[in-house]
Amino acid sequence: MNKAYRIKDIAKLSGVSTGTVDRILHKRGRVSSEAQAKVEKVLKHINYQPNLIARSLALKKNYKIITLTPSFEQGEYWAKFSEGIDKAQQELFSYNIIIERFCFNQYDRNSFDLLISRIEQAGCQGVVIATLFRESVLNLTTLLDRLQIPYVLVDAYIENTHCITYYGTHSYDSGYIAGRLLMEQIDKNDDVVVFRFIRKGDQCSTQVAKREEGFRAYFSERACQGTIQVVQIYGEKEGDNKELLTAFFNKNRQVKAGIIFNSRACLLGEYFEELNIANSLKLIGYDVLDANIKYLKSGLITHLIAQRPEVQAMNSLKALFRYLVLDMKDEPVNYMPIDVLIKENITYYNNYI
Repeated sequence: MNKAYRIKDIAKLSGVSTGTVDRILHKRGRVSSEAQAKVEKVLKHINYQPNLIARSLALKKNYKIITLTPSFEQGEYWAKFSEGIDKAQQELFSYNIIIERFCFNQYDRNSFDLLISRIEQAGCQGVVIATLFRESVLNLTTLLDRLQIPYVLVDAYIENTHCITYYGTHSYDSGYIAGRLLMEQIDKNDDVVVFRFIRKGDQCSTQVAKREEGFRAYFSERACQGTIQVVQIYGEKEGDNKELLTAFFNKNRQVKAGIIFNSRACLLGEYFEELNIANSLKLIGYDVLDANIKYLKSGLITHLIAQRPEVQAMNSLKALFRYLVLDMKDEPVNYMPIDVLIKENITYYNNYI
């Protein structure tokens, strides 16, 4: 079974012509169902593995894949995702895969919408979409469906799309787990606060909304007597947040715990230290960023929930490669592990990229 089989070898074993085998292997031209079945039976028997580099080079075709993600600064969550894109780009370069990156402002839906026409004109063969703005994503996927351009969803799964696959955590379950982690640290009568970032166009991102839904479900099922307060803060205008947070905690001194459903828990950590409430508030956040790890180790953040963004990026791009070049399909939904990290185990955490 380790023999390097040639087209003429497969043709002889199948009892068909070399031309028929060539058409089947390279997905070009028509063949009879009988011949197709004979060749596929032989391919399965010999465990045929095509020479992928030879195939892509022989076809002399480039495949352009666009990644549509939020813009970022070094050290932020989407910078980690970008590292996964870098890794995939290195691995897929020999297969004529070209990756072009489009970025939008994650706090402004309009910046996403402005990129839709650019994608239509880009002449791409596939798209990876970060699904922060649900309605905008649906507009984009409707266009891609019409153009017959395959796409992969990351960040949060959106129903009623025709994505070839999804890579990411189960957002609802992630929020549900966060609810349990938080409520185990306080009394059932204690109030908690949900921190939301103010965004233009949408109240919150798709993933954040689903996480909060799961969190509230746990809170409700356990018949907690406290209330869930909400405070909205700025993601881009950090200078305005100190006044907002000071006013909130002066008015709501009964709040004993808080949660933020995105990667910016470190931003709250800075303010809590300034407001001198770090020791009286339990805080849960998301994602393994250096700034978040600092506050996890200090004890201000009690838990971080991680989702391996580097691996999501690599898997989503490789899924499009398999679909475009190998005519292979991944499972429609691929949920990533929901990693729960505390200061005692963060040192040993690895994203396994």
